[in-house]
Amino acid sequence: MMVAQGLLAGGVLAAYLVGSIPFGLLVGRAKGIDVRTSGSGNIGATNVGRLLGLRFFWITFLLDFLKGFIPVILATLLTHHLHGDNWPPLLIAAAAIIGHVFPVYLKFHGGKGVATTLGAVLGIWPIFTIAALAATAAFVIVFFAYRIISLSSITAAIIFPFMVIFLGRYAPHRWLIFASHSWRNLAPLVGASVLFSAMIIIKHRSNIVRLLAGTEKKLAYPAPKPLSENKTPGPGC
Repeated sequence: MMVAQGLLAGGVLAAYLVGSIPFGLLVGRAKGIDVRTSGSGNIGATNVGRLLGLRFFWITFLLDFLKGFIPVILATLLTHHLHGDNWPPLLIAAAAIIGHVFPVYLKFHGGKGVATTLGAVLGIWPIFTIAALAATAAFVIVFFAYRIISLSSITAAIIFPFMVIFLGRYAPHRWLIFASHSWRNLAPLVGASVLFSAMIIIKHRSNIVRLLAGTEKKLAYPAPKPLSENKTPGPGC
């Protein structure tokens, strides 16, 4: 028992340290930009994309996603299917998300946690995985309707815990691959989903103010440079 608890504590610490890796800052520095002093000042994929372009948005998003997904899927594979215990992957997920939002490497000033949270919750099969996919679908729909990342993220965060409750208690389980949960067994999942969603919403509080004021910007990326600007003049030019 003590060995298992020690392994879990070590896993939580490792997930926090991995979650703390500021990939957005590292990607920006690789291109000669400190994202903390440019654009919105956030280290997340959206600010990186605004500063450097769509390609670097996806690079940053994927790296932030993986630092949530990989620790959690490992915890899920090692514990959840073997013992039916939700706590290890939930704790690992929380540690990775907290690491991104409050990274030890940046004096606890991090990003808003959307990509890392998505990666973490997708790794907790099956209820969180399916609920996260539904929330992602809502994100995509809202984004294509309004082109505002913050509004899309907040919408997905609101929908996620309700989807967890629906899937755990009210979905037609004869159509799904898992059984209905009692409220007692579902409580840790619901509590974690509310916590994760609340963290995202709180980190978007300045965006909420701008949304209510009608001043929140739509997503836009730097226009690619004309081909002539990228060419090196040849001899005689």
